[in-house]
Amino acid sequence: MTTYIVLINWTELGARNVRESPKRLDAAKKLLGEMGGSFKSFYLTMGECDMVAIVEAPDDAVLARFALMLSSGGNVKTRTMKAFPEFAYREIISSLG
Repeated sequence: MTTYIVLINWTELGARNVRESPKRLDAAKKLLGEMGGSFKSFYLTMGECDMVAIVEAPDDAVLARFALMLSSGGNVKTRTMKAFPEFAYREIISSLG
């Protein structure tokens, strides 16, 4: 499984309907699970992003589809970063020679 960091911001619509946000999070967790992935952690954040999720998915295409499906609801906008764990980081750096 590949790990991704998803930065999430409410849209104007999502902010207006913020009380429904926990239900939307539950639906997102279910959707990603049906796609073969999972939420590893989720945070409400202060600062540039409203929320941050650490998720796993089988591949980039699955995560891209998931992010598009989330955004199509109109309540959030996402930015996704592929994350490399420490062991992969060390392998990548050591391969530089």
